[in-house]
Amino acid sequence: MSTPKILILGAGYGGLLTTLQLQKKLNYNEADVTLVNKHSYHYLTTWLHEPAAGTSSADRARVYLDEIIDRDKINLVKGTVVSIQPKEQTVTLESGEVLSYDYLVIGLGSEPETFGIEGLKEHAFSIRSINSVRMIREHIEYMFSKSKNEPGRTDYLTFVVGGAGFTGIEFCGELGDRIPELCREFDVDPEQVKVYCIEAAPTALPGFDPELVQYAVEVLEKKGIQFKIGTPIKQCTADGVVLANGEEIKSKTVIWAAGVRGNSIVEKSGFEVVRGRVKVDEYLRAPGYENVFVVGDCALIFNEQGRPYPPTAQIAVQEGETLGDNLVAIVRGELPQKFVPHLQGTLASLGKGEGIGQVGSKKLFGPTAALMKKASDLRYLHKIGGIGLALKKVKL
Repeated sequence: MSTPKILILGAGYGGLLTTLQLQKKLNYNEADVTLVNKHSYHYLTTWLHEPAAGTSSADRARVYLDEIIDRDKINLVKGTVVSIQPKEQTVTLESGEVLSYDYLVIGLGSEPETFGIEGLKEHAFSIRSINSVRMIREHIEYMFSKSKNEPGRTDYLTFVVGGAGFTGIEFCGELGDRIPELCREFDVDPEQVKVYCIEAAPTALPGFDPELVQYAVEVLEKKGIQFKIGTPIKQCTADGVVLANGEEIKSKTVIWAAGVRGNSIVEKSGFEVVRGRVKVDEYLRAPGYENVFVVGDCALIFNEQGRPYPPTAQIAVQEGETLGDNLVAIVRGELPQKFVPHLQGTLASLGKGEGIGQVGSKKLFGPTAALMKKASDLRYLHKIGGIGLALKKVKL
């Protein structure tokens, strides 16, 4: 009997944890495991708001795969997936290389969800990768620099953040911390800088505890963030945004942080999707395929009330660990276990020393929440790379 081939697409939270679980639990030559990733590194999407604002380096948010992958157990392929052929059990890369598999794990991550807003794709930045946050940081600094040469241009120092969900709120917290430093560096009057956080829903952080939401908004307002809640963006142009109420905000920097959808490759490859996500079964399998599993932003999982779980890093990590165990069981002819998410709480940073969180029925505010967030980050880094990686990457 030939050695089973396990092919994992994407080294995000779900794909990486699946790989590390297989690396830990499979014996040598028990399966042929290949991880395909666009970059030579894994990056922490939950940290990207910091380098985007410039409060930490982009390098801190990434972990090179060679540091955590055992190349004697895992084949590491740097490449971009262009299509999946599930009936043929093959995957095609941008280079033209075709990889075959017996078991496939799809963890290709997300793409920005534009909700059909005109001009958004063309004119807005998004916080979604190491390269994208580098561009945002450089662009913000360039706007401050440019404002000195054309002092009448208020649009250079007006920043629009689309979305007051977790990403938008966390980015506003960091940007609020960075602006005083940029004002000193470029000799800009802080009164000239405007930051608008625009949210279509009737509240910031939709679905979160109202008391925690109020605290977050008050903290950010003290940092100079102006909120426009219950106000959808109708159009994005090269000159700014037009809101549904007709108001126009002139800005050369629009950052979209209002939602993601699953990778379009999944839908194009013939899988049944809802907003780019595959509605997986209790074993994380794609409908109609016993040997295709989906994790992370590409997977859609419903709770007992019939509502979808948000595609968080916490759930993706749990999916990866369960799926890794299940693939080991399948290879050994044993029964897999059903995936059951265990929500351990929610934490959001609001900039240096500030945060909010909910762990069980307990609400966390300010420095306590910020410390819990750091502890959570440390736990994840320790999980993927041990104490050495945790100490190297943590930001005190």
